[in-house]
Amino acid sequence: MYLLMTRPRAASERFVAQLPTRVRSRVQVIYSPILEIKPLPVHVDTIDTRGLIFTSANAVNAAASAGVERSLPAFCVGPATTGTAKGAGWDAQMMGQTAEELIAALLQTRPLSPLLHLRGEHSRGNIAERLTESGLTVREQPVYQQNLLPLTPEATAAASGKSAVLVPIFSPRTARHFADIWRGSAPLWVAAISQATAEPLYSLPYARLKVAKEPTPQKMRKAVKKLVKHALRVEGDVATD
Repeated sequence: MYLLMTRPRAASERFVAQLPTRVRSRVQVIYSPILEIKPLPVHVDTIDTRGLIFTSANAVNAAASAGVERSLPAFCVGPATTGTAKGAGWDAQMMGQTAEELIAALLQTRPLSPLLHLRGEHSRGNIAERLTESGLTVREQPVYQQNLLPLTPEATAAASGKSAVLVPIFSPRTARHFADIWRGSAPLWVAAISQATAEPLYSLPYARLKVAKEPTPQKMRKAVKKLVKHALRVEGDVATD
């Protein structure tokens, strides 16, 4: 069976490398990023800013490329974003696994503001607006763009074949785009990182769709592991009919 990775190549390779060896040995990995991340050529003004908000590692990398001040504290979503921010030189704190948890944590701790949310051109959650309405001043600025890409020829060929294709999907926007471009007849098994990510995928003719118990890489790896096990069992049953 195929494991189709649709995230940007570096993130996909990290995810695959952290899968259990037994899982990796049972799948053929196809890398077909359907989002291309590009930093925007912008100036980030941090005058009077007392802290940064990062909700993705892509934003951290774009901010680092733009030379954003490292002395500011960084409030982050999830361990991957937090780790990336720390590695880039920020004093980073994880404020939850989701945007909702981050908002709740910031409203409880009330750090010095104004804060600046550095994000992609396409973002969910209205973080800056909601925090500002609740009395914590936050402005926002896009620092990277997410360009949509088609499936690669290799991925398209797998989609038209008979072997199962397992696809982990990590964001609602990726899910919407994947639902638009999937034209395959191959058995499709999908792991979604959250319910919001799963919603656009329900229109697809999948064999099974599993939502991770928490929106973390660890829970996504567990979801993929379970889907691989089930898919191989189904393929085995079909082969013996």
